[in-house]
Amino acid sequence: LAKNTKKSAQYLHKLNSQLSTIFHFAGRFYKLKKNPVKLCSMIGSTKRKKLSFWTVGEFKRFIKAIDGQEPFCTIFNVLFWSGIRRGELLALRPSDFDFEKNNLYVSRNIVFINSKAYLSSLKTDRSERQINIPGFLAEMVKKYIQTQNIKDDEFLFYYLPSYLMDKIRLYSVKAGLQPIKIHDFRHSHASLLIEQGFSPLLVAQRLGHKDVTTTLKFYAHLYPNKQKKIAKKLDVLYKNNIE
Repeated sequence: LAKNTKKSAQYLHKLNSQLSTIFHFAGRFYKLKKNPVKLCSMIGSTKRKKLSFWTVGEFKRFIKAIDGQEPFCTIFNVLFWSGIRRGELLALRPSDFDFEKNNLYVSRNIVFINSKAYLSSLKTDRSERQINIPGFLAEMVKKYIQTQNIKDDEFLFYYLPSYLMDKIRLYSVKAGLQPIKIHDFRHSHASLLIEQGFSPLLVAQRLGHKDVTTTLKFYAHLYPNKQKKIAKKLDVLYKNNIE
């Protein structure tokens, strides 16, 4: 139970449902008399916690605190400005970048089991994608590869997620910020795109979500902030064309 407190409510709810499904199968095909999961209270919840993310201004303070130290300056810039997942970041190789077109190709993922890294398939079919990254980020990554003399078939970064979290906490405190998790850099990128007015479809494609429904499930609460802007534009359109 003590360990379960570290798991999200959504994760525990999913485990509860999966375990119940297994026992239901056993009851239907192997004559198990009772589903023990249904005799207990449901654990977890489908209600999601409020997303944590940084604004561009907060990220700027964080990067300033790093003071150009590599590879952390490049790592966190890639996370913030591309929105890729932690495992996708750690699976990156120089060959995944097209610096002439400023493209990043996401095709691999790394998972950690007992602190050991393993290459695995991507989370969904849509996760394999091409991301056009801003020019400054492409130049930053290119310079990092050249400076570190990284070969095409070598990984850019060799770090455990726990070590990266230690660095996030260190530089966050130095910058006077509330630390966020590695995955929250992805939330920060999505929030930035939404604030800039990009559609859920474009956000879904860039993040590698299975479909737009997944994007809206996480970020729909950020879109109502645009309702006033929509109303004002419609008001201008009406006055210019109807009155």
